[in-house]
Parts: sequence; C-alpha cells; structure tokens
Amino acid sequence: MFKSLLTDEDGAQVVEYALIIAVISIVLVIALQPATIAASIDGLHVRLVACLSGNGCA
Repeated sequence: MFKSLLTDEDGAQVVEYALIIAVISIVLVIALQPATIAASIDGLHVRLVACLSGNGCA
C-alpha cells in the first residue's frame, strides 16, 4: 500500500500548476503596486486641493 502511494504521481501536476499560478500572481501584484500607489497619491492630491480651495473636505 505504501509503495503504491509513494509512486503515485497523479497529484504532482496539480501542485506544479498551483505553484506556477502562485508565482504569476505574486509577480502581477508586485508589477501593479506602483499603479495603485500612483492612483492613491492622485486621489489624495485632488481631495487636498478641494479642501484647501474651500469646496469642503470630503
């Protein structure tokens, strides 16, 4: 029973695909992070300008 369990490689491909998907996901998160930061800074700038111009702070 243990010999057949150790030689069974049916789940190996699933693990390999999961690792590939995980690496691609991490790369995408790192690549898209500057765009997210830039959008946050732009939004902060718009709110700051609106607050300072007297249009109300939201």
